[in-house]
Amino acid sequence: MSNKISIFLSPPHMSGKELEYIKLAFESNYIAPVGEFIEKFEQSVCDFTKAKYACALVNGTSAIHLALRILGIGEGDKVLASTFTFIGSVTPILYQNAEPIFIDSDESWNIDPNLVEDAAKKEKPKALIFTHLYGQMAKIEELKQLADKYSFYLIEDAAEALGATYKNRQAGTFGDFGIYSFNGNKILTTSSGGVLVSHDKEWIEKAKFLSTQAKETFLWYEHREVGYNYRMSNILAAIGVAQMEVIEERVRRKREIFNTYKKKLSDIADFMPEIEKSRGNRWLTTLTFKDKEPLSVLKYLKKYGIESRPLWKPMHLQPVFKNAKAYANGRSEELFKKGLCLPSGTQIEDKQIEFIINKVKEC
Repeated sequence: MSNKISIFLSPPHMSGKELEYIKLAFESNYIAPVGEFIEKFEQSVCDFTKAKYACALVNGTSAIHLALRILGIGEGDKVLASTFTFIGSVTPILYQNAEPIFIDSDESWNIDPNLVEDAAKKEKPKALIFTHLYGQMAKIEELKQLADKYSFYLIEDAAEALGATYKNRQAGTFGDFGIYSFNGNKILTTSSGGVLVSHDKEWIEKAKFLSTQAKETFLWYEHREVGYNYRMSNILAAIGVAQMEVIEERVRRKREIFNTYKKKLSDIADFMPEIEKSRGNRWLTTLTFKDKEPLSVLKYLKKYGIESRPLWKPMHLQPVFKNAKAYANGRSEELFKKGLCLPSGTQIEDKQIEFIINKVKEC
């Protein structure tokens, strides 16, 4: 036995055309944040998701930050947010000196619309950032209805959910803004990257402006607003173009992996559900054990070179947010205590999945 990892949680999976497109980008000598592959990548995201407009950025967190900035979220504003999520989903609220208010999960593991309404009545938020967790659709219809009823903006954190659908409509295209992540462990990767999408042309044009240091259209460098160095490079966009060509293939394989785990482990664990009329991308296979202690399983798997990960620790339990309000029901805390993510990379072999299953059962 060795602690050296040989089966990773969700490693990158290249399509085979990345180097070809990178070579073309190098030959054009457009290396920095300008070049034809940026536009091609943005168009490929729009073509697949049916979002009208897209802006390619350095990561998903910068996309959420720009969404908040463009929507005018600022000091004193209240922003509701999923508590059961990755911290990058919510730190941009602090970038804008706004107040995060965390909302717990329901039986789907995603944000609870009933708690959202409780908070909306009392807090009068200006926006809601909610996560399509682990690639599974949140209850988007209910959330949209609440946004209309209580007049707050809707930002979809679909960082983990590219390829997930509700009623055949892509995650990230229901709200005022949607964001995707192309980090190294996502279903597709540009090594580091994100995309902001919207159906509002002016908003996306503003995002492109702000993401390139808010440079005005003068021959010299003229700045009337504070901007950011957030634009994706042409090289990373070239990788993204190649990755977008295989998105449906990757979703299919992720779902196969999940179904294999569920079939063999459902006697000892419960798995994250899919809401009705949705298709998750099953970015990671996630489960909660009925009796086993997840950290013990994690440590046991590591002895055999298998990487696993606890479920997200809720944001309202994080020390950095110790003073933040939370509308909690205890569900995300229970998921964190009982849950684990299993290796879900799309290059994993069936025999490796069987090996993992056997080790989970015997520990």
